[in-house]
Amino acid sequence: MKVQCIDTDPARIRDIIAKSLDLQVLTLAEVSALLELQDEDMWAEVFEAAGKVKEKVYGRRIVLFAPLYLSNECMNNCLYCGFRAGNREAVRKTLSVEEAVEEASLLADKGYRRLLLVASEHPARTGIDYFEKVAAAIYSRTAIRILHANTAPMSVEDFRRLKSCGIGVYQCFQETYHLPSYMRLHPSGAKADYEWRISVMDRAVEAGFEDVGMGVLLGLYDWRWEVAALIAHSRRLINKYGFGPHTISVPRLQPAQGSKLDYRKYRVSDDDFKKIVAIYRLALPYVGIVISTREAPELRDGLLLTGASQVSAGSKTSPWGYVEGGDTEQFETGDKRSLEEVIEKIAELGLVPSLCTACYREGRSGGTFRHLAQSEAMKNFCRENALLSLKEYVEDCAPADVRQRLRAFLEREIIKSTNGLSDKFRLIEAGARDVHI
Repeated sequence: MKVQCIDTDPARIRDIIAKSLDLQVLTLAEVSALLELQDEDMWAEVFEAAGKVKEKVYGRRIVLFAPLYLSNECMNNCLYCGFRAGNREAVRKTLSVEEAVEEASLLADKGYRRLLLVASEHPARTGIDYFEKVAAAIYSRTAIRILHANTAPMSVEDFRRLKSCGIGVYQCFQETYHLPSYMRLHPSGAKADYEWRISVMDRAVEAGFEDVGMGVLLGLYDWRWEVAALIAHSRRLINKYGFGPHTISVPRLQPAQGSKLDYRKYRVSDDDFKKIVAIYRLALPYVGIVISTREAPELRDGLLLTGASQVSAGSKTSPWGYVEGGDTEQFETGDKRSLEEVIEKIAELGLVPSLCTACYREGRSGGTFRHLAQSEAMKNFCRENALLSLKEYVEDCAPADVRQRLRAFLEREIIKSTNGLSDKFRLIEAGARDVHI
């Protein structure tokens, strides 16, 4: 049997780059060429192009958020996770509604306006009834403006309820698309049902979610297989619904308490991790690419210039982690910088920190979001809303020394504005809040 060679000639790669710079979704054959590329000089061109694509879509803004872990009580036994049912060392905790509000309030006081609610899978503890109560309480009693959710797959009816309680993005990771690996790594619990999990986005979209977040956990199987499969899944959603994932997260396997997994077998190097981010950016130009605090500060900072558009900051990965430090974490974090430290670093890199939540409340989602992004109109919303949200942060939450430096940053940025941003800044200084377009 003759094996077909994949063309990675420089001319072919440059054609693919040009297509991405035109903000077109790549074919799987084009993705395969990037996955097989070995020429380091060409990779330098790929990285540069990924940064340009990100700027064409979103401008220089980088979105910031925090995860809020609600529970580590779990019925699944994922071998790589600290929350797994078989981890006898785990200290279990599910936040009460009052505790969830307390943690959300603490984060809001620090300046966060969007949170990702995260819960392990335990229907009796963290089913849809629980999420409805938590979301309603956080929205009514804190300054948080948008909640996203990373939960176990649900039925269409439960997804409708989740959407109705104000959740912006529904996020769920396939973990690994490689079926034999999936079955080995998920030996028990509802998560052992591969088909139920891989079809989750269809049920979420059917229930009304236009913004969904996807990802694979890099390090469970060969990363080239996983990246190709995730992009194929995304293209299928685009073809079926007119839009694919709103975000793609790039989590990399990290040590976890009680894990039963060999972390070395499919380890993803920093160099390969950077390539993965660039491939996602070129393959799906309009998609938000999210880098978590699993990664070290230096790596995260570099990825902001090569395609990443969202980062978590100051994250705790255990329930009650923000108030008391928590006990059992889902995984070890690499970047322990506070929100203000990450904001300052983003500004230092010449980028614009954003705490904006406007798009979810202004109907810029799904196919509309994709159209705005691919027509290069989204970056105009992004820049202005990023600066307005940063101005609010400076006035309300930034520590004194940080406030002074960020005010100087805003003064430099406002000079570049020609659309009345100074007037909106004055509104914020006079006490107006949630000023956005």
